[in-house]
Amino acid sequence: MGKHNEFGKEGERIAVDFLIKKGYKIKNRNYRYLKAELDIIAQKEDILAIIEVRSRSSDFIENIAETITKKKIGLLVLGADHYVAELDLDVEVRFDVITILKNKKVFKIEHLESAFYHF
Repeated sequence: MGKHNEFGKEGERIAVDFLIKKGYKIKNRNYRYLKAELDIIAQKEDILAIIEVRSRSSDFIENIAETITKKKIGLLVLGADHYVAELDLDVEVRFDVITILKNKKVFKIEHLESAFYHF
């Protein structure tokens, strides 16, 4: 496994721990449907959060959250719709992004709730 994949998995573990501390219940990780993959599906009260995790190991100028393309958003929506329908859930769905920036051995975590909307 490449170093970027290892760091990506580490970032997801950090995000899960962060969410649990914020009172979320982790419902699923790496949920796949067709070409869609949802990094983390978490629930807090009646809100189901579909969370895309973005990790970087350098202080790159570009905003990490802005690296999510329209195509990726479409896949996230597709996967979320399938998950909710498959389990017949009655919840509000929200799309969040957690960014993790690793600078040396220090991690900076940012949780962007309602990072984008599905119309």
